Amino acid sequence: MFINVEEFITEWKFEEANTIKLLNAMTDESLDQSIGEDFSSLGELAWHLTTAIKAIVSQSGLQFEAPMSKEDMPATAKELAEKYAQASKSMIEAAQAEWKEKDLKQIINAFGFLDMPIFALLRMAIQHQTHHRGQMTVLMRQAGLAVPGMYGPSKEEWAAMKR
Repeated sequence: MFINVEEFITEWKFEEANTIKLLNAMTDESLDQSIGEDFSSLGELAWHLTTAIKAIVSQSGLQFEAPMSKEDMPATAKELAEKYAQASKSMIEAAQAEWKEKDLKQIINAFGFLDMPIFALLRMAIQHQTHHRGQMTVLMRQAGLAVPGMYGPSKEEWAAMKR
């Protein structure tokens, strides 16, 4: 449970940094990597992380600029990372400007079927992002990319530390 807005923003910024680190490790050639037909590609998952910021957090009533459309997906890994960073920054700025501590306990109806306090919605946004980052690391390994560590060193980072 987030007790205040700054507590959420502190945790979000930590997770944002991990997401950006992962997005920056992608290459244009890796964006089509998928486990098979009818599964999301690495690029599609990266774009989903970006659009989900608004799709999830705006359920609270918070208004901010961020992409929502699949059709607006950038064509390059660099642009995907930039769009994610912009959406995240926009959400953070709006949260800091609009929310007060009491707002986090307000019960909302999210997605038309979930009644929950805003602090639970924010936890969902973080966990959703973490879930998809895990999927992305598998696709990155299949694409032959080095995966950056998220909560500790990755295999490649660990090997480099032992030298």
